[in-house]
Order: sequence, then C-alpha cells, then structure tokens
Amino acid sequence: MKKGIYDKFGEEGLKGGIPLEYASGNPWSVGYVFHNNPERVFREFFGGDNPFAEFFAEDGSEVLLPFGGPRGRGALRRDPPIVRDLYVSLEDLFHGCTKKIKISRRVMNEDGQTSTIRDKILTIDVQPGWQRGTRVTFEKEGDQGPNIIPADITFVVQEKLHPRFKRIENNLLYVASISLAKALTGCTLDVWTLDGRLLNIPINDIVDPKYYKKVPGEGMPLAQDPQRKGDLYIYFDILFPKRLSPEVKKLLRSVLQP
Repeated sequence: MKKGIYDKFGEEGLKGGIPLEYASGNPWSVGYVFHNNPERVFREFFGGDNPFAEFFAEDGSEVLLPFGGPRGRGALRRDPPIVRDLYVSLEDLFHGCTKKIKISRRVMNEDGQTSTIRDKILTIDVQPGWQRGTRVTFEKEGDQGPNIIPADITFVVQEKLHPRFKRIENNLLYVASISLAKALTGCTLDVWTLDGRLLNIPINDIVDPKYYKKVPGEGMPLAQDPQRKGDLYIYFDILFPKRLSPEVKKLLRSVLQP
C-alpha cells in the first residue's frame, strides 16, 4: 500500500498523507510517521527483505515475468535443458547422414489449461567430419505447460565403436597383425577404407614393436573443409611363432647374430 501511495503521490504523500478527495477511508490519508527503523520501512515498502525475490524460484532458477509484472497472469518459468547422446557410426561421420528422432512431448490444448501427449520427428543433418561432442540444439521442444517456457533439447554426438578403426581427432588408427617373418622381410597390407576402397600398402621397412606407417589423406574429413582429410596411421601386432625346431633355431641364430 505504501509503495502504491509513493508511486502516485510521491514523498509528500508518505509524509503528509494523500489528498482527502482520494482518501475514501484509506488509512494512509493520514501522514506517515517515521518510526526510526529503516529495515522495517524497507520491509513495509517492498513487502519483504528482498525486493527481487519475485524474480527467482525457490531453487534459485530465473523466473521470467509476463507483461503486467509479478501481479499479472503468473510468472513464466523456463524448464532446464534436456541433453541426450546421439550415437553415430564412423561411416556416417565420414560420409554424413540424416538422423530422424521421434520424441513424445506434452503439448497444450487450445483451452490453455489441458494438454495432450503428441509425437514429433526431429531431423538432424550429420555433416561429414563431425566429431564426438558436437552439439545440436532444438529450442523449446520440451514439454509445454501453463506458465512454462519449454526446455531446449540438445543432442550430443558420440562415436560408435568400430571393428577396425579408432579415431583420434581427424586421424584414423589401424592395427595390422603380421607374422614375424613379414615383419623382418616386408609385405603388402590390404586395408579397406570407410568409403569402401581397398588400399594396397607396401611395408618395406623392418617392423619393430614401435614402428608405424603413416598414409597421408586417408583419415576422416575435416568438418570445416570435407574435401581435406586427416591421415591413416597403421600400427603393428607382430605374431611370434609358438615353437621352432632345433634346425630353424640354428639357422636363425646364424643369420641374426651379429
């Protein structure tokens, strides 16, 4: 009441009372007497210790007020965002693809009071080169409700495990199993790529446990420029024989000993 009088009649209205023609029995038609307690004045003027309390929910989240202020139709509260993982294969991240996801959400009816559960299809155009952690957000696609701003729905890209390759940023890692004989004498590796090509990669070096082969431009597309690609790194799992005959051991000893 005091705040309303202050807004309409100013400080003089508080000190000297409102004009009698506007009084109509209002207890504040008599001048306001300061009682030497500023905290009490603050509480009476704003209706509490915190003048901003009406702008926040009990959990501290922001409350948006519709036109007309806190005494209008009711405060609008924003639902927290909904975050879900979207698992995508390396092949789809290599080529790009379209994912369609069906969601069920509560939608308000025309009366503004009741609601109905309805399905909706969300479409995500996965671009070549997207990496794990890429986020796609659909604004206000969560449940509707009275005085509620629907939540945003965010999908976070996750990579499915691949049987042959492991991705490190824009590069691909591949582990080839070869015999000890091939590791020492050389060989040709056949590697199927994510886009279905067969690479014939010659290995002419002696392969030791720390050796790897780099094949430029055979990795993942770069998201900012899909025409460019990372590299393919080939590591080796050397298969040792489980047994050797005395004759073979003698032969190897004579060949390998310095």
